[in-house]
Amino acid sequence: MNFKDKVIWITGASSGIGEAMAYAFAEQGADLILSARNEKELSRVQQNCPKHTRTLVLPMDVTDFDAMSGLAARAVNHFGKINVLVNNAGISQRALVKDTALAVDRKIMDVNFIGTVAVTKAVLPYMIRQKNGHIIAISSVMGKIGTPRRSAYAASKHALHGFFDCLRAEVAEQNIQVTIICPGYVHTNVSINALTADGSPNNQMSDDSKSGLQPEEFAVKALKAIYKKKEEVYIGKREILGIYLKRYAPWVLSRVVRGMKVT
Repeated sequence: MNFKDKVIWITGASSGIGEAMAYAFAEQGADLILSARNEKELSRVQQNCPKHTRTLVLPMDVTDFDAMSGLAARAVNHFGKINVLVNNAGISQRALVKDTALAVDRKIMDVNFIGTVAVTKAVLPYMIRQKNGHIIAISSVMGKIGTPRRSAYAASKHALHGFFDCLRAEVAEQNIQVTIICPGYVHTNVSINALTADGSPNNQMSDDSKSGLQPEEFAVKALKAIYKKKEEVYIGKREILGIYLKRYAPWVLSRVVRGMKVT
């Protein structure tokens, strides 16, 4: 792999998958734009990158849709270009459909889907002008299947696939690649930060997250997929089998899911 002197913009870069990918790109010689809501944590990630790494801390809330064009302009003005956009900002869910407030459904869609679309649309004109670029959407296994207690989360991730499959077809002639990455369980705080029925955080790590891939292992596999310009890739452990069951034996997956005790 060689990302030397490439400018990589990562949203959700203050922890978890985004943080691990930032370090992995930095080790490859990339320049980084680090975005998330928590500026203090972004500064920590910046300080933990190799000393030679050129970085720009660019705090943002992906649900502040009107701010995206200005933030993209700041990023381009700083480095002169954006080679790779990693849309990683997101939030999960732990609640049944019947209990979940509609405001929670909307918040999850705004963060995971509309926010990702807003950042992408802000960056896209610069990539078209450059006549090159690579847009990454961090989806999930839940972007391909559905289980209890993840309805809005699964819907938001399914929506990413529809949007970015269309975008890929539209921008191919402009030399812009689109990669959708579907993580399985990764040992991060995603289950701790997940929203419950009333919008409050779940505040506990699931056993699946505890036993998931380490973020550093995920990052290495993700960068390989990006370097190879894969269109869609699944990164995880046994849970990835669910995607193939959905494709080849959906009735089997349906029976399995009904009996799952998902936390």
